[in-house]
Parts: sequence; structure tokens; C-alpha cells
Amino acid sequence: MAQPHGHSVDEYLETIYFLAFPIGEYRPSTGSTAIAARVAEMLGVSRASAGEMLKRLEAEGLVERGDQKEAILTPTGTERAKRVVRKHRIIERFLTDFMGYTAGESHVHADELGDTFTDEMIERINDRLGHPDRCPHGWPVEPEVEQAENKELVPLGDLDPGREAEIMRLAEHDGDLLHWFYEEGLVPGTQVSVRSAQPAAGQLTVTVDGVERALSEKAADGIYVRAAA
Repeated sequence: MAQPHGHSVDEYLETIYFLAFPIGEYRPSTGSTAIAARVAEMLGVSRASAGEMLKRLEAEGLVERGDQKEAILTPTGTERAKRVVRKHRIIERFLTDFMGYTAGESHVHADELGDTFTDEMIERINDRLGHPDRCPHGWPVEPEVEQAENKELVPLGDLDPGREAEIMRLAEHDGDLLHWFYEEGLVPGTQVSVRSAQPAAGQLTVTVDGVERALSEKAADGIYVRAAA
């Protein structure tokens, strides 16, 4: 069956999974629940296309609708989404660690290759890679570890001015932004702090490894950090 705008069931489940947790992925500006508008924005499709797929997911017992018409993963949908997320992150590590792709490239190709690897193949790859802890963008390979860590992290833009922090994860769904992070050296392990905010200009002044620079609010919202004790 053809998918709306080329996105598979698994890609939709992955997106809803990210929206279901406090940090999740890059936070769109359209609200706080996984409704069609948010899913559409994350995947770059029309709201009508997202709504069509959400109806299909509901019919297949993978999501149910909440009081605000938000899409909530069912137990079956949750387990499938977790497998999809874990597979994606292992494939990214395979592409970077074994195939020599850059971290930015790995995300795009992992999306393309997800359906070509069976669960058994993924476990073989994971064994051969030595069971990596994180994907190239800092997200824990195991969803349970990710969820436990969520409460320790904040978007860079929410960091109190003057407080030091370490970049732990990078937003992935905005491919152009992800590539920009790497071009600018904004990678996991980098030390950062917020010096000041200029809301009217939509930007922050931050220090990155001790060097002061301007950063847009959109970029700052896609960088997840752990504040120093």
C-alpha cells in the first residue's frame, strides 16, 4: 500500500514516540501533544496526509485517540515504536563506524535502510559493533535508557544564563539543522553555556568550548544538554 508522501507506518510510529516524552526530538511550535499538526510538521507532510495515516494506525490498533484527539501509542504500538527507534540507532552506528559515513549522513541513510534489515540482522550488527551505547547524535540505543535520561536534560535554550553544560543529544528530524550542527562543531561532548538571550531577535548568545557566538532559538531548541552539577 502506498504511504502518504512516502513515509512508512514505522516512521509515523517513531515520530509519535518522540512526541510522547518530555524531551523527545526538536520541539515544533504547534503545541504539546502528538496531534496531526505536530506529526505533519515533524515529517514535513500536510496535515491531511498525517491525519490519513493516523486513522490507519488507529484502525490497526497501534494508536488510540485521547481526550484532545492526540495520538497515543497503544501497548502494541509502543513496543513496535521502540523496536523501530532502536533499529534506526544501530543502523546509524553501522553506517558511521563500519561504512565510513558522516554522522549527518547516517541519519538520512538509516531512514532509507530501516525496512531492509530484519530484527535478526540488527542483532548481528549490534553484536559486531560491540553493543554501542549511543547513536552518533547522542541518543541512547536502548529506549529505556533514553527515557530514564530525559529528566536529566534540557534544551540549550532553557539553560539558566551562566550555567555550564555538556551537549548530550542533537535533534534529528530536521535534516538541514542536523547537518548544520556538525558543520558548526555543535556535537555531543561539547561544553556550552548561555550568556544572554535576545527574544526579540530570536537568538541567544552562547559560549561553545569557551568561544562566544550567536545561536538561533530554533537551533538551541534542538540541542539537548546536561547542566554541570
